[in-house]
Amino acid sequence: MILYLDTSSLVKLYVEEKNSPHVQSIVSKATILSTSLVAYAEARAAFARKRAEDGFSAAVLKRISEDLNRDWESYYVIEFTDGLVRTAGDIAEKHHLRGFDSIHLSSAINLKRKIGSDVFFSSHDERLNRAAAKEGLTIV
Repeated sequence: MILYLDTSSLVKLYVEEKNSPHVQSIVSKATILSTSLVAYAEARAAFARKRAEDGFSAAVLKRISEDLNRDWESYYVIEFTDGLVRTAGDIAEKHHLRGFDSIHLSSAINLKRKIGSDVFFSSHDERLNRAAAKEGLTIV
């Protein structure tokens, strides 16, 4: 299974949140994990925000960031291209998505086209999931 993780799912691999066990379960079944280049910065921002809001220590933040850095090398990361960004703009208008959500969806669609097989899509944003399903991705 080729699994695309948006940032809301990616973060659940590193920080215990509602639905973290579900994400961990589907990740364990994947042969390839993919995400967008933007997910790295988004995840690091989410970790820092969680430290400020949830009060975990600087040492915990450092460990989580190191875990992401270690794992990042194994992810199939979709890079930005002019075409991908323009497609993301079209997708944002079509489905009324936020900018980074449209980049995630454009990245997953690009991956599906590139490999010519199904891509499973994991997000915890209902609007993004509806748009992904309309675009032919399998929501998990």
